[in-house]
Amino acid sequence: MPPLFRRVAEKLRLKGDESKHEQTDSWSNRDLIPLPPARRQWVTFDYFGLWTTSSLNTSNWQVPNSFLTEGLSVGQAMAIIILGRFLVAGFTTLMAVCALRWHINFTVQNRFTWGMRGSYIPLLVRIMLSIIWNAYQTWNGGRLIGVCISAIWPSFQNIPNTFPDGFPATVTEFIGYVLFWVISIPLLWIRPEKFRVPFLVVSIYCSVGMLSMMVWSLSVAQGVGPVFYTTTSVPKYSIWNSSWLIMAGINQVLGGNVAAAINTGDFARYSKGPKQFVLGTMLSLWLLGVLVCFIGLVTTSACQKIYGEIYWNPPDLLLVMMDKGQGSSKSRAGVFFLSLGFSATTMFENVCGSAISGGIDFAGLFPRYIDIRRGAILVFILCWIVQPWQVVNGSATFITAISSFSVFLAPMMGVMACDFYILRNRKIQLSHLYRTKDTAYWYWHGFNWRAIIAWVCGWAPTIGGMIEVVNAPPDPNRALYKLFYLAFFLGFFLSFVIFYAASSIFPPIGLGDMDDVDYYSTFTSYEAQMLGVMELDLSTASIDEVEPSPLGEKASKTEYMATDNPLQALS
Repeated sequence: MPPLFRRVAEKLRLKGDESKHEQTDSWSNRDLIPLPPARRQWVTFDYFGLWTTSSLNTSNWQVPNSFLTEGLSVGQAMAIIILGRFLVAGFTTLMAVCALRWHINFTVQNRFTWGMRGSYIPLLVRIMLSIIWNAYQTWNGGRLIGVCISAIWPSFQNIPNTFPDGFPATVTEFIGYVLFWVISIPLLWIRPEKFRVPFLVVSIYCSVGMLSMMVWSLSVAQGVGPVFYTTTSVPKYSIWNSSWLIMAGINQVLGGNVAAAINTGDFARYSKGPKQFVLGTMLSLWLLGVLVCFIGLVTTSACQKIYGEIYWNPPDLLLVMMDKGQGSSKSRAGVFFLSLGFSATTMFENVCGSAISGGIDFAGLFPRYIDIRRGAILVFILCWIVQPWQVVNGSATFITAISSFSVFLAPMMGVMACDFYILRNRKIQLSHLYRTKDTAYWYWHGFNWRAIIAWVCGWAPTIGGMIEVVNAPPDPNRALYKLFYLAFFLGFFLSFVIFYAASSIFPPIGLGDMDDVDYYSTFTSYEAQMLGVMELDLSTASIDEVEPSPLGEKASKTEYMATDNPLQALS
């Protein structure tokens, strides 16, 4: 390497405090190591605030619309949402237990399931999804910023559109996008564990705003509108009956939230204890998520009675509220504060759900040079490549395709759940997650072929249906559609069973093994006692070299030799 490049690389290389086990090497940096107790401070209200950002948003507000337009009744739509959100909360908790027990994130969890190199497969999938969703949410957030500006300066909407004909966006929309992007960047300097207070403030603010919007609309309309009480039925020309549409709806609710469920380890590891996470998740992700859908349905219905038309998209509805109020100061003030609340939840969801998750995965790919902050900045920069103004305004097909990405994520969850709960009985060796070839998780050249085969088998039967849905042919293949409507459950359980079968026939080494010593000082005294792990007291003893029992030898734990240096063994 030329001297100039060597100096630049040295400057860019991350520094770590090795006294806190914050090594920086090919597998580790401060954001990838197991969290010590001092960094695990999140309680129930913090998780309530976290999941509120994914519940109090414009997408969740509009969920009932997709079910009603298919001909389902309000009761059927709400039943889908109640059951679907409950399953979302359940699967989210299922995927959080590894982080709650071992205090590692999604990026590191994949190493013991997929192999040290094989873990790059789910990381690359999630990085791609993070970049695309970041672009999509930034564009939607930009529209809300545009509403905020219009509430202060109504003339903003009258700015001449100087973009060429055929360009799928206006100047005002693009200004809102750029402003939302710029305002979001400073939030990337906040470390994830410090988001507790902002989450709580934003959740309270937006909750009050949504409730106020519903109460105002009901008061002015003197009740709900036709959407709420009009009897509906599945159209005669529909090739589906209500049972299949309900199944498709449940799959849609799960699919729309599967990314958050699989990402949950990134934030679950900050919990003081499992109870705090579970309670906060159920209160917000399930109950509040259902309530937001109901509020959106009631408000939209009442506003239909007020304005004579139905507006499911909050930015469109807010602009109509301001216009019909003849631009009065009261209507503009109300619209400003409401759009500000929607903007804030969209911004925090985008930063935490897309940028930070993608940033952690980038850190997993290049741990010597990328931490969460640098990775999140990279996600925000790369979102420009997606050109969301082209895909959001110009192609409904793209949105359908991205919403169907659970076809790939559900089988990934099935493989991870089978490995952690069934094969390993929730036991892993933390020290082996940060080493190269002398680890039980190296498998075949760093890849666990069992996981790859099970994952592919999980999405192979349903990808044909995904293509059918995206292309929307006039004469669809009903069999492929049915498989797609079952995509989440089919993908999860099929990959689960295949991975279990492959691992039973060709058992990998190290199943059920765990460290004898808490090398990263990640456990409290109570946790160490419950796990049967010896606490590492650096003032009186240290571990120079980790010498596991011969790989392949069955044992409940691994034998280690204590000598002088605790850090060389983890390099």
